[in-house]
Amino acid sequence: MKICIAGAGIGGLTAALSLHAAGFADVEVLEAVKDIREIGVGVNLPPHAVRELVELGLGDHLSQIGLPTAELCYHDREGQLIWAETRGLAAGYRWPQYSVHRGRLQQLLLSAVTDRLGPGAVRTGKRATGVTQQADGVSLSVVDTQTGSEEQVQADVLIGADGIRSAVRTSLYGRPIPLASNGWVMYRGATPFKAFRGGHTMVIVGDEAQRIVVYPIDDGTLNWLLVRPIPTDERPLAELGNWNRRVDPSVIAAHVADWSFDWLDIPELVSSTAVAYEYPMADIDPLPKWSFGRVTLLGDAAHAMYPFGSNGASQAILDARVLAYELARHADPVEGLRTYETARREQVAKVQLANRQQAGDVMARVGALSRSQAHGAAMEELKAVEQRYKSLAGFDVATLNERPSWTVSP
Repeated sequence: MKICIAGAGIGGLTAALSLHAAGFADVEVLEAVKDIREIGVGVNLPPHAVRELVELGLGDHLSQIGLPTAELCYHDREGQLIWAETRGLAAGYRWPQYSVHRGRLQQLLLSAVTDRLGPGAVRTGKRATGVTQQADGVSLSVVDTQTGSEEQVQADVLIGADGIRSAVRTSLYGRPIPLASNGWVMYRGATPFKAFRGGHTMVIVGDEAQRIVVYPIDDGTLNWLLVRPIPTDERPLAELGNWNRRVDPSVIAAHVADWSFDWLDIPELVSSTAVAYEYPMADIDPLPKWSFGRVTLLGDAAHAMYPFGSNGASQAILDARVLAYELARHADPVEGLRTYETARREQVAKVQLANRQQAGDVMARVGALSRSQAHGAAMEELKAVEQRYKSLAGFDVATLNERPSWTVSP
């Protein structure tokens, strides 16, 4: 059986590795970008995502490019600690939590795919444009991004992992799925900077009006992302769903000019960044259906979500593992894709909606409590939210440690 994957992002490459591990030898990945380069900034991988990469045999490599996260701390706008909790192995998980440069993670996955599936398994410069199905197969229309030439790629199964503006999803639904915005913008960057709190801590500083997340992605580099509402006189900014618009770091630093603390100088961190990016935050409403016959969706194509809770890339990794697991367990690929959707779609929709809530009323309650100096009540609110979110996203300690593996023998 030939399986084609549109998109060589984290989800698409993990799907290729998972399918190969499950015994599917004929897997091809098509990627619109001609050269897959190490670009972007940091990504956080909680233990539920790390478990899947470890079970794909990537644990040692991941430990070489990632930095273990041992603690998460919430601080108010004055830098006062509201609550801290252990993370990863320190919290009792069997797997660590890692912070890693997104580009290095993608390169790790790409190298593993070419090593295991062969150098021709990933074809770059090939943009998916449309899908047609027959009773016994799928035809994917592809355009060469360098020459403009078109071709039809035939497969038994097609996985649309082609991102928030998925052409596969548009073809399946017969129309583009609109992107939704909460009116917030995210600024992000990574820069060499001195470590804080022992070098393995992630901090979230701020409230519902503005907050910044900072964590190390290696021994000498801090990753940061700042989120704030877009003032009405600044709209529109970059197009929704575009991660790569550069912006002057000094403009961003002005928003956090008074957030300098004895344990971390945030304005200096931001202003010293060489390249910063602006991202008007966007997601999509939960889809009523992912799988259409021999075609299904994965990752952002299926469930683009606001980047809260460290779960965008993680949920794509989980998609990939469950997809391979269900295809391996069902002789009929249509049934395998249907079972994959049943296992994932409604659960991930809840994570999408929870991420929307994290951006709004959750932090509003915490912010109001901290401003009134009720830090104990704010701590209890955060603890309850974190525990609910872990259960919802599939990484509370007991459930994850005891859940059966999605690894299948070829």
